[in-house]
Amino acid sequence: MMEPPSFVSGREDISSVFLEKTPDDKHNDLSDQYAYVRKIRGDGNCFYRAFCFAYLESIHKNDRILQRFKVIDVVEQCQADEKEETLLTLFNEQSTSDSVVQYLRLLTSTYLQNNADFFCNFVEAPCLKTYCKQEVETMAMECDHVDILALLKALDVGIHVVSMEGHDHRLVHHIIPEGAEPSLHLLYHTSHYDILYLRSKL
Repeated sequence: MMEPPSFVSGREDISSVFLEKTPDDKHNDLSDQYAYVRKIRGDGNCFYRAFCFAYLESIHKNDRILQRFKVIDVVEQCQADEKEETLLTLFNEQSTSDSVVQYLRLLTSTYLQNNADFFCNFVEAPCLKTYCKQEVETMAMECDHVDILALLKALDVGIHVVSMEGHDHRLVHHIIPEGAEPSLHLLYHTSHYDILYLRSKL
């Protein structure tokens, strides 16, 4: 019986995204802009896991921001160690990793309900509270755009999502929230999120 893939992989060369395909314009554009990808297990929690790992990785030296983002003991351990391996180990322990995801789901649900007048217009459900209970707070439920927007507004973070979807030959770029300065990059393909790392500018 095969072992399930890790929740969060190490950094892999960007070419690993399209090993089984002949590179096309989208893949070439992706390779031009990004050097590495970090793959996330596809279990319905991939956005939350990808976002949280990339976010903590990007802010682990910023104590002021970290104080706003105390997730169980993950932050404290990363501050103490400041190594990528520590974050990777924590995110690959199921109880810790799932606790982080659950925390973000509850944070998203709270923000949606506290701003119901705005978000109720974008949710296809008779009741926002019911939507949050069934679609946001429940583990393994895939993330919708409205959930992503709520979480990012709650944390005051901007992200750049690079989408491989669609039949056009070009990548589609989304900055969320619109007009924000993105601090991390995610790849969206086949209804799944992974983490991207920009190529260093010489």
